[in-house]
Amino acid sequence: MFDPWQDALRPMRRIGRLIEAHESIGSTNDRARALLDGAAADGVVVVAEQQTAGRGRRGRTWLSPPGVNLMLSICVQPRLGASDAWQLGLASALAVMAAARAYAPVWLKWPNDVVADDGRKIAGLLVETMADGNRLTGAIVGIGINVNWARAAMPDEIAAGATSLAELAGTPIDRVGLLAGLLEAFEAELSRIEAGDSPIDRYRAACATLGSRVTVRTADAEIVGEATGLDATGSLVVEATNGRHTLASGEVVRVEGAVPA
Repeated sequence: MFDPWQDALRPMRRIGRLIEAHESIGSTNDRARALLDGAAADGVVVVAEQQTAGRGRRGRTWLSPPGVNLMLSICVQPRLGASDAWQLGLASALAVMAAARAYAPVWLKWPNDVVADDGRKIAGLLVETMADGNRLTGAIVGIGINVNWARAAMPDEIAAGATSLAELAGTPIDRVGLLAGLLEAFEAELSRIEAGDSPIDRYRAACATLGSRVTVRTADAEIVGEATGLDATGSLVVEATNGRHTLASGEVVRVEGAVPA
């Protein structure tokens, strides 16, 4: 059967040397984890038209109709220490942003969303890592991008804070071309962090969260203040009325401010 996703195949490169495509699957991240349990999984990509048990961050379900968006997971065996695993999330977000910018202006929202100028969500990432001591043995980078999903067709609870590349570009987007660009950008970012080039400055320059008044929801609190920066490990620094908070994880549920120029 014809599989258009194979046009994004990169047989002589590390990332995308094998693309496993599914019409329907429970979760591309779960399939990628199973592949990582075997040998030679580094760089294998799992892409699906539909996920029946797709996961987002903080235990959410990732919703997407079949045939309009891009849902994939990348198997990686990073040449990084476990203490540098945070770099993979930032680098992955930068790669998604770079691929999406071929079609429309987008920015990063801490920690790993890609958003339009008005803050509406275009894409999200879920990065899962495995370590043995201080050695990072594997990682799964799950990516979901709203590509050709019209906002008018989105459920109300999603449409309120989301949009798609096609909506921004004003024209349908070639999903296979987007995948090819994403795999190229991901390999470039991965190579940089494995060579010791931290993504932190590149991420800061593209992060719309910084310089804005934000509300951040953590596991046990809600913090309101100004997002003044990122520390050296990518944690968000928020100046609130009760002091400075340095947040390694959390969800920015509200942003008030301008997108970077």
